[in-house]
Order: sequence, then C-alpha cells, then structure tokens
Amino acid sequence: MTKNIKEFIVLLVKVALYSLLFTVFFVVFATKNIGLAHLSRTMVITMMTFVIVGVLMLIVYGNFRIGEEKSKPIIYSTMLAVLITDVITYLQLMIMNTNPSNNVYFQIEHVDLFLIVFMIQFALIVVFAYLGNHIYFKLFKPMKTVIIYDEDEESLHKVKHMISRYKLQYELIGVVDSYDDLAFEIIQDCDFVVLLDMDANRRDLFAEFCYEFNIDFTFESSMASIIAMSGHHVVIDDKPMVDVSLNGLSIEQKIFKRLMDLVVSVVGLVVLSPFLLITAILIKADDGGRIFFLQERYTQNGRIFKVIKFRTMKENVANYSATADDDRITKAGAFLRKTRIDELPQLINVLLGDMSLVGPRPEMLENVHKYEGELPEFRYRLKVKAGVTGVAQIEGKYNTSPMDKLLLDMVYIENFSVWNDMRLILRTLIVVFKKDSTEGFDEKEGK
Repeated sequence: MTKNIKEFIVLLVKVALYSLLFTVFFVVFATKNIGLAHLSRTMVITMMTFVIVGVLMLIVYGNFRIGEEKSKPIIYSTMLAVLITDVITYLQLMIMNTNPSNNVYFQIEHVDLFLIVFMIQFALIVVFAYLGNHIYFKLFKPMKTVIIYDEDEESLHKVKHMISRYKLQYELIGVVDSYDDLAFEIIQDCDFVVLLDMDANRRDLFAEFCYEFNIDFTFESSMASIIAMSGHHVVIDDKPMVDVSLNGLSIEQKIFKRLMDLVVSVVGLVVLSPFLLITAILIKADDGGRIFFLQERYTQNGRIFKVIKFRTMKENVANYSATADDDRITKAGAFLRKTRIDELPQLINVLLGDMSLVGPRPEMLENVHKYEGELPEFRYRLKVKAGVTGVAQIEGKYNTSPMDKLLLDMVYIENFSVWNDMRLILRTLIVVFKKDSTEGFDEKEGK
C-alpha cells in the first residue's frame, strides 16, 4: 500500500466523522425546527454557520490529529471545537427562529435537543479517536528515528523520554554524536531525525543532508533560531535575504490588543460575577481566611505590579513556588489550581492595564532574579505585558524549565498577531484537561 493510499484512508476517517457530526446536529434539531426540515433560508444560513465556525475551530484546536497525538488529547480538543461550534450555531438558529410566525421575541428553547446532540457527538468523537488511531497505526509503522546530539545530556534525556512515551509513532534506532564519522551514514537509513542543540553550521549540514534524501527532521529551538524565523524573506537586488524587524508591535496592533483586553475583561467579569462570588464563598468557608492573594510580579519593561488571584494556599506559610504534593495548598485551593479558576481575578489586572489577556506568565520576583542570574536572556520576556494565558501556559507545564519557558514565550513575542491572540485564548480551555499543567516542582528550589 502506497503512502498516498494510506493518507487517503486517514482522510476518509476524518471526513466520515465531520459528516456525522454535521448530520447529527441537523437531523436532531430538524425534529423541532421546520426551517431545517426543508430547503429554506434558515437551513442554508445555519449550515453555513456550522461549517464556517467548525472549520475555524478545527484550525484552532487541531484537525483531529490521529497518528500525531494520543487519543485522549484528540478527544478533548475535538470536543471543545465541536462544543463551541454547536453553541454558536444553536444561538444563530434561535435568532433565525425569532420572527412573526415563530417566536416574536428571542428565546432559548429546545435545550434538551442541544444536550442530546452533544452527547451523540461526544460518543462519535470518542469512537473515531480510538478507531482512527487504531487504523493509522495499523497502516503506518513507527518512524525509524535517530537522535543527533552534541554534549547536552539533559536535552538528550528529555527527548529519549518523549520518544519512549510515543512508541507507536517513533522507533528509536540510534543516538549519535554530531561529530561521529558514521553519523550521515546512519541517518540515511532512518525515517526521522531529531537534531539537538549544536553548532549552527553543523546543524545546517544535517538539515541539507536530510533534505537531499527526503528524511523528515526536527531541531531543537534556540534563541537565535526563533528570532531568525520571525523574519520574512526579501530580495535585495538579486540576493535572497531574511529581514528581521525588532520594532515590536505596531501602533495598530497595540490599539487592537488593548481594546480586546478591555472588552473581554469587562464582559468576562460581568458574565462570571455569579461564579466568582460562589468561588469566594467556598474559599471563605474552607478555612475562614482571605479570599484574594496579592503578590508582586514583573510585567512589561520590568515594572512591578500586584497580581490578583484567588487564594489557594494556607495563610501565613512560607512563600515559594508550589511543589509536588504541597501541604500548603488548601482543599478548595487544590480544585481551583487544577481548573485554573484561581487565575480568573487577573481579569482585574487586565482591566487596570497591568496585564494583557495573552502574554508571558508573570513570574514571582525571586524566581525572576534567580532565573536571570543563571539565564540573563530571561529578561527578554518583559518586552511585552505579562498575560493571563500564553504559549508557555498552554503548551508547557507549571514546572517547565526556565529556558524552555523563555523559548515558548519568545515564540509568541516574535510571531505576534491578533489572530494568534484569539487562538491562544480559545486554546486555554485545553489546559483544564492537562494533568501536568499545574504539576509542582520537585523541590523548593524550583528544579
């Protein structure tokens, strides 16, 4: 079976799932909405809404990435994409039903149908996620993988651990020093190459070799590579160049970002106010202590502000980064930290202008001083405002290393776009399903 045929079969699995999700929504709602039972303006507009929003949400949450991720992350991300699509399409349908011959005033109805639709869709997503991965790994054998490294034993250990967790995707057949005379001969017989931190010229040699022999490869990010990739290709006279602009956000981007911060923070605080009140009552009922926790943090250009969070730890205890099985965390606090509800009061910081919705995580002052002592480049994160959410919060863990946090944040800073901000805000919902998103450090030192 050729690669094209295998990929076509995988495509059919995705198309089958998307078609069923679409069909379930319209068949169920057509039982109570005559406008969906026959060709009409309501049917056309509702279908267009479902398709357009659905495509956008799949772009945000991933296009049902069977073969690339484990089944549970696929289920969570697709579930969120479909839920948002259903909600928006459902509200649009309720608006279409507001007319003289149906509902004179806007009203929410047939909620039972909405729940039935989503339950059926959720079941379909679960079945197709496990079935899709099963089919994929029956068709595709694990990629024969070689790691090329250069003295960095820590990175080598991390990558080997990662590959060991994805045995259906990767089969590690070799670990080779970048200066080994047989390195190029070894990788010629593999499907995938991992290039760890090494001299840029040496890495280029491996990249060109992989390109020549059609071998897929990935390489470890560095500060220089992230900055360089943020540029765009230009031709000066007849010479191809990469132009990198370091002027930061344009005036239009700054204005739009601040407007989005103001609108979302105000709407969020108003809509969530009953929920915030309930949370405050639970914290107070737990141990009778203060509801909020205020702590000095760094934001743009090194300015210090007081971050506002729901209190999750006991009062009058030592202040340092949370550790695994931390006995300072209250019962209510454990739930708040796991679900990230403790972060919601930071919308007040956004409203006040101390933070933005999206940006680098505001670190504790002592952590920043320590990290900068070991890694001076850590201060680059302060080129923009601290954020309630961001790449490091979504893709990383609470105990992600300072260097990796910096690189994740630099990816955001050097590739800023309004669309990316909106995408990251939506993707923040995935953090709730990540068990390691609030995983504490192993020791008090934060290592």
